[in-house]
Amino acid sequence: MDNSLLLKQRLLEIWDDGKPFEACRGKYSGTLIVLASGPSAADFPLERYRHVPMVAVNGSIVRFAEAGVRPLFYLCDDRGFVRLRLPLVRQGIELAEHAALGTGALEVLLESAPEAIEGHSVCVMRRTNRPLDGAVLSDRRYAWSVRKDPDLECRFSLLRQKPNRIGFSRNMTKGYFGGRTIPYAAMQLGYHLGFRNVVLVGLDMGGQGRFYEQGDAALPSRLDEDYVDYILPSFELVAERVVCQDYRMFTLSNDSRLPASLVPRLSLDQLDDLLASS
Repeated sequence: MDNSLLLKQRLLEIWDDGKPFEACRGKYSGTLIVLASGPSAADFPLERYRHVPMVAVNGSIVRFAEAGVRPLFYLCDDRGFVRLRLPLVRQGIELAEHAALGTGALEVLLESAPEAIEGHSVCVMRRTNRPLDGAVLSDRRYAWSVRKDPDLECRFSLLRQKPNRIGFSRNMTKGYFGGRTIPYAAMQLGYHLGFRNVVLVGLDMGGQGRFYEQGDAALPSRLDEDYVDYILPSFELVAERVVCQDYRMFTLSNDSRLPASLVPRLSLDQLDDLLASS
């Protein structure tokens, strides 16, 4: 059996063995904090909120390791990040209660360091229209096929392809939409888990780089290229179709590129009030 078939078989085994998202759906409530990698994440007093469920994404696990705080989930769906920042991915899997990796990211990990997942709770995080086994519909046909599914919100356009890639999943067993930024996957995970409030930390998107990288050692970013076509429309969809009394999103970044009309700003005092009331 060739290597690609072995990898697919291993992914299916991990998916089937873990039943990762079925058991935890709706298990939680209250507020979830998602720590992204923008510069403002370096100023967030992580230790002060160690009692709050949190999600680390990609390299933001550095803050958790430094503070000795264990996140509820660690997320990574970037195969390039796994290849170039493998020690950080291993750290995330080891430190978090659960890890969820995109199929491409997990394939790279299984090729380079398969022992990294042994003894840990690792989930396969698949895209909505990328089944682990079976046919893949075009983005347009898929968007049309799920238009009446209450678990999935998705744009649809006959004229343009890109809008058909914009969506939000309320049920991670059916997959997730990438949104071209990993905190967007964390927002969908938060809904799936049952959290009423998702607070985004370090989601600056201003082109200042990541808090844990400097100079020539920093990995390139596609935020500027993807912001207008994918990132902003994804958050617009959430504000329009998903945000309600039972699900709200906020950011602690006063300098976030995302408009405050879409993602309301919170101060730390307001975060404390939110936590006290949820």
